[in-house]
Amino acid sequence: MRVLVTGAFGFVGTALVERLTAAGHEVRALTSRVGIASTGREIVHGDVRDATAMRHAVRDVDGVCHLAALARVREARERAQEYWAVNHGGAATVAKAAAEEAARAGRPVRFVLASTGAVYGRPALQPIPEDLPLQDTNDYGETKRAAELDVLGAAAADAAFGAVALRLFNVAGAVGGRTGDPDTIIPKTLAVARGDLPALRINGDGAAVRDFVHVRDVARAFELALEHAVPGRQAVFNVGATGARVLDVVRTVRDVTGREVPVEHHPSRGEAPMLLADTRRIRAELGWQPRHSDLRTIVADAWAATA
Repeated sequence: MRVLVTGAFGFVGTALVERLTAAGHEVRALTSRVGIASTGREIVHGDVRDATAMRHAVRDVDGVCHLAALARVREARERAQEYWAVNHGGAATVAKAAAEEAARAGRPVRFVLASTGAVYGRPALQPIPEDLPLQDTNDYGETKRAAELDVLGAAAADAAFGAVALRLFNVAGAVGGRTGDPDTIIPKTLAVARGDLPALRINGDGAAVRDFVHVRDVARAFELALEHAVPGRQAVFNVGATGARVLDVVRTVRDVTGREVPVEHHPSRGEAPMLLADTRRIRAELGWQPRHSDLRTIVADAWAATA
C-alpha cells in the first residue's frame, strides 16, 4: 500500500516508517518541521490542522497512520486550546481528507489512529478492557477521546472508509537512537544513571504500576491494524505489554547500567495505583504478540541508544 504517516519523524513514527518500509509499503512521511532532509522516501510538509494541505497529503494513498499529536499530560491543561486544535481538530481534519480522497478516487482508504490509554481515566477494573465505559480523564485523554469519536464516526458513515484506534500505553525502548519523551519514567531514570540528573524524583512510595510496551512492538501493532482497517470497519485495540512498578524500573536500570540511581521520595499527587492494558483483543483478532517488551530489553535498548 501507499501509506501516509503523520508525525513520521516522532518516536513512534520513526519506528513505524522503518517497519512499513521493510514490509514493502510505499511510505509518504508527513511533517510540520522545517529542515527535514529526504532519506530516500517521499516527504510532504504540512500542518494537520490545514485542510488544504491534508487534501494534498492524502492524494492517491491507500492508508493513513495518524500519529501527529501533542502528548504531554500535564502540559495539556496549560495549553488546552492548542492541544484540542492539534489532537482533536487535526485528527478530524486528516480523517475527513482521507474520506474525501476515498470518494474522489473511488477506492477504499484505511485509517489507523494513535490514541492512548489515558482515555480510560482511572478505572478500578484492571487490566482495562476496551469495552469498559469511559470515565472522566485528564485534559490530554479528553482530546484523544474526541479524536477517536470523529475518526471512528467517519468510518461508520462511509462504507469506503475503515478505521482502527490503537490505545497506546507507555511506549518505551529505542529506535533510531531515540528513546521518546525525556520526561517519562524510563528516560528520566536513565538520565540519572548517566549523571545528567542528580536524582530521580518519585511521587509516593514507587509502588504504582504502569504498562510498558517497546516502540518496535507498537510499530508492528500499527502494521497489523492497517491490514485490519477494511472499509466500513471501526475497531479499538489496547497496546500494552509489561506491567512494572516505578521501583521495578529503578532496579532494572541499576542492573542494566551497573550504576547507582539516587531516588528522592516526594508526596503522592494522587497517582492511580495501577494502570494496565487488557490486550487479549489485539492478540486474538490481529495476532499481535510483543517481542521486545520485557522490561530489561526495553531499558537495555534505551540505554544503548543514549549511553
